[in-house]
This record gives sequence, structure tokens and C-alpha cells, in this order.
Amino acid sequence: METKATRTLVKSAPELWELADNPDRMEAWMAAYLGLARSLAIEVTDRDPERLLAWQTAGQAPFGRIAVELAGKGFGTAVAITAHQQAPSPGADAALHNLLDELGSPERQPFAHD
Repeated sequence: METKATRTLVKSAPELWELADNPDRMEAWMAAYLGLARSLAIEVTDRDPERLLAWQTAGQAPFGRIAVELAGKGFGTAVAITAHQQAPSPGADAALHNLLDELGSPERQPFAHD
């Protein structure tokens, strides 16, 4: 089953790439997409910096694959997510929209105290 989600985010491709190219995040996003409470080991299958990042479950059931494509668009970056899984998961659409929400949310910066 294929699921897609797209959105234009007000962040640059390098900013989004830094957030997305993180194994812990990719594992958590995969687990959420597959409707699992635990993280899954993943393997990166495609990496074209600041353009395409794709990963899949690493040799385990259930199978899942997520690809995030980035493209400059005006004052932001168009983000397209395409995901595949063997069996439909009730929260798959919501998981991809949550992934977009997480990528688009402002990064929290710690306050510096002198």
C-alpha cells in the first residue's frame, strides 16, 4: 500500500536535510508509519543530499519504506513523502502528516547564560 503526503515548509533544504538525515528520527518515523510502539532498525536505500532520502526496514517484518523528496519552492521547500507498506496501517496517513509537522516546527534553541 502506498501513502503520500506533501507540504511546502518555510525552511531551507539544508535545514530540513539536517533534521531528516538522522537515524533515530528515521527509525521512529518508520515505527509510527507502521503503527508500532517500538522503533525499528532501518537501512538507508537512497541518499542525495538536500534532495532525496529514502529508507526501509532492515530485514525484518513488517516491511516499510519511506522516501522524502525536497525541492526549493519560493520562500520555502516543497516536501513530498512517499511511503510503502505491505498491509495497511490505520494511522499511516496521520504518521506522514506528523512527520511533516515535525520537520516544519521551529527548532528550539537553548538560552545562553553568561
